[in-house]
Amino acid sequence: MPDSNPLQPPEMRPEDALRWYLEAGVDEAVGTEPVDRFSLPQPKPEPKRPDLRPAPPPAPEAGFTPNQAPVRPSGPAVLESADVTAASARDLAQSCKTLEELKTAVTAFEGCPLKKTAMNTVFADGNSESGLMFIGEAPGAEEDRKGLPFVGRAGILLDKMLAAIGRDRTSAYISNILPWRPPGNRTPTPNETTICLPFITRHIELAQPKVIVFLGGTAAGTLLDRREGITKLRGRWFTYEGVQPGIAAMPTYHPAYLLRQPALKQYAWRDFLEIRKKMDVMTSE
Repeated sequence: MPDSNPLQPPEMRPEDALRWYLEAGVDEAVGTEPVDRFSLPQPKPEPKRPDLRPAPPPAPEAGFTPNQAPVRPSGPAVLESADVTAASARDLAQSCKTLEELKTAVTAFEGCPLKKTAMNTVFADGNSESGLMFIGEAPGAEEDRKGLPFVGRAGILLDKMLAAIGRDRTSAYISNILPWRPPGNRTPTPNETTICLPFITRHIELAQPKVIVFLGGTAAGTLLDRREGITKLRGRWFTYEGVQPGIAAMPTYHPAYLLRQPALKQYAWRDFLEIRKKMDVMTSE
C-alpha cells in the first residue's frame, strides 16, 4: 500500500490544489520552499559587560599611615547648614549702609535655593520714607514675573485697602520676608525663612518706619517671635524689637486670605482704621 501524506495533496489541477489547501485550513503562505532552521547562522554571543565596580583605592604613598587624616585642598568654606548660610546673609546685610546697597546684595545672594527657581528677586515697592511699612510672606506668581511685591489679585485688594485710609504706594512701603517665590506658592520652609530673615531685618533698620503692618500669620509670627495664629494676633499693637527703641507693629489678615474669606474684611477694615490713627499720632509728634 503506497505511503500517503495528509499534508500533500494528490495530483490535481492548481485551482483544485488551492481549494484543497483552503479546506485543510491553510490560509497563508510563508514561502515556496522548506527552510532548514538548523543551517541558519547562529546568533552572536552578547558582548561582555564592563565591570562597573569602583576601582580599588590607590596604594598609600610612602610615609602615609592608615590613621593619618588626608590633606584636603584649600579653598572657600562650603555652607553646610541654614544657620551657616544665614550667618553669611547676616554679615552681607549688615555691611549694607543704604537700601540700594541692600537691594544689590540681595539680588546677588546665591545662598537660598529659592533663587534658583524664581524668575526675579522681589525687593520692595512704594515710598521707603513714608513711615508706614507693610511686610508679607513671599512673592506670588505675578510678583515673581514682574519683580514687584503685591501686584497680583492680593495686591489689587491691598491697594484698595490703602485707598480706604487715604494712602497709596506713594505713601506706603511694601516688602516681604522672602524676596523669592517658593515654587507653586507653597509655604516657605523654616530653613528658607532662616536664611532670608537677616535681609528683611536689615531692610527694616534701613527704612526706619514709624509703623509696621504684618500681613499674615507667617510675617507676624516670624518677626514678632509669636506662636499664636493670625486670628489671635490681628488687631493688637505689638512692639517690633529688632531695632531700638522699637517700632509699633500691627498684624492683620493677608489680602490673599481675605480673597478666600471675604467675610473677614470687616476685621481688616477695623485694623486699618487703627493703623490710620496710629500714623496720625506719629506724624503729629
